[in-house]
Amino acid sequence: MTVCNSFGETIINTSFISLGNLTPDTFLQQYWQKKPLLVRNALPGFNGLLSHKELIQLSGNDEVQSRLVIQKDAQWLLKHGPLSPRDFPNSTENTWALLVQDVNHWLPSANNLLLKFGFIPYARMDDLMVSYAPAGGGIGPHYDSYDVFLLQGPGRRYWEVAANYDSQLVTSAPIKILQQFKAEQSWILEPGDMLYLPPNYAHHGIAVDACMTYSIGFRAPSHQELIDQYLMYLQDHLETDGRYCDPDLKHQGHPWEIHRNMLQQTRQILKKIKWNAADVENFLGIYLTEPKAHVFFNRPKRPLSFDAFNSAIHKENFRLSLKSRMLTGRKQIFLNGESYPVTPAIKKALCTFAYHQDNSSSNKLNDESRKILYQWYVNGFIETTS
Repeated sequence: MTVCNSFGETIINTSFISLGNLTPDTFLQQYWQKKPLLVRNALPGFNGLLSHKELIQLSGNDEVQSRLVIQKDAQWLLKHGPLSPRDFPNSTENTWALLVQDVNHWLPSANNLLLKFGFIPYARMDDLMVSYAPAGGGIGPHYDSYDVFLLQGPGRRYWEVAANYDSQLVTSAPIKILQQFKAEQSWILEPGDMLYLPPNYAHHGIAVDACMTYSIGFRAPSHQELIDQYLMYLQDHLETDGRYCDPDLKHQGHPWEIHRNMLQQTRQILKKIKWNAADVENFLGIYLTEPKAHVFFNRPKRPLSFDAFNSAIHKENFRLSLKSRMLTGRKQIFLNGESYPVTPAIKKALCTFAYHQDNSSSNKLNDESRKILYQWYVNGFIETTS
């Protein structure tokens, strides 16, 4: 299947992951945020993108979010990365699982795997988490507040799920584990099989043998988080004049009381807080592309001059950094928490450049789009593929 941009141009030749006999539209109508779906052989021949040793090595990077969950008898232990080999149990008495977030930031093949889920808007995508567990390992029965596709890599994993459950958690555990869990459905997933789970479906995965699972997770911010973030956005973008004053102040018998006149004037001041659809769009683009706290971009130590950069983009293959998040609005491009007002022509040129797999699109860049692209280069938002 061909992925096109909003201008109808081909940007990436890719095939969506198989949903069995369902089309993406049917899946969205009948399953998305409604009920689980098991797809056998969703990605034929899939045997993972990295070995478990490479995953363990990645978990030692201090820029990578990783967790090691260890169970010994009925006790649970959680270790946060960066992890070293000595952190991992060497006794068969303990079962454990390693979880590494944002693997798509480090492997181009992992980023390409996310593109296979492009029937879901990029604005909803979060990351690709890869987990490894020896036989018997897992993180206990739990539920997530977001949608997830669980794609099985090497090895096999036994999954149990339930729509109805007691949400009471094990109080002594450092992670959210359900005290009681009774499965309503269960399957063993082989390499290439995939299980979709809507938010708040309880699930429990146990490694049948040493195995790796690729979890494609989606963002689902709480209403409280959206409101909090929008108020912070308004604080940075709203400007008003005037100052509280009360030239008609009267003596009041109880000075510790907040007088109704003060309340009324404050209400009138707060009515100055106004926003429209454009404000919400700008906020959402900035918020959704804001890098996570642990993400840092590598600026070029000796950046090319603007002229040298313009020459280089014709000779070398550039792409968005794997850590970059890019979305578009009606009149903006949003990249890594920044908003760039653009004309339709510049928007078209930059989107084409960002998502093409070769440097042929650089010929379509005009002067203004090259200036923006150079700014991205200096900030470390784009990189060469060589």
